Amino acid sequence: MKTRLDKFDPQKGLDRGASKLKETLWILIRALFFQSPLPWPRGLKRSLLRAFGANVGIGVVIKPRVTIHFPWKLTIGDHSWIGEEAFILNFEPCRIGANCCVSQRSFLCGGNHDFRAEDFCYRNGPITIEDGAWVGANCFVGPDVCIAKEAVITAGSVVTRNQPSAMICSGNPCAPVKPRWKN
Repeated sequence: MKTRLDKFDPQKGLDRGASKLKETLWILIRALFFQSPLPWPRGLKRSLLRAFGANVGIGVVIKPRVTIHFPWKLTIGDHSWIGEEAFILNFEPCRIGANCCVSQRSFLCGGNHDFRAEDFCYRNGPITIEDGAWVGANCFVGPDVCIAKEAVITAGSVVTRNQPSAMICSGNPCAPVKPRWKN
């Protein structure tokens, strides 16, 4: 057998970016204030993210039941929305621009494994969602993906490649379908 999961080293290829103490404190805060179904005040959530190293703009809305893995690797621009049950697995930087919407149950997955490597080592990558983009409900966005300015990703799409600016993009695999704006 070529796959040897017993050889996987969880420390190899992953810079956690914070001390174990900071990460443990974040896990507690995340459970209490972010993954909770309670509608904690938006300002409190923004302040907590900033306290843990996130770069969070003004007017950001983070709904209940949101999972953010490493806030110190997260940037969210002004007036962006993160929908209920969104999951941000940001082993690498995740940048969400201004006036963006990441809809409910979307999964921004910056973590991956090299399935061709015997030890299944990490193959993580950053995610960028540029200003004005909308990621619809139940979408998957993989590592090393950029969703360009003003793009719309329709509900249920699987995004494994960059998507162009101002286009409606859809499907599995996600691809541009038509312009967003009628001029």
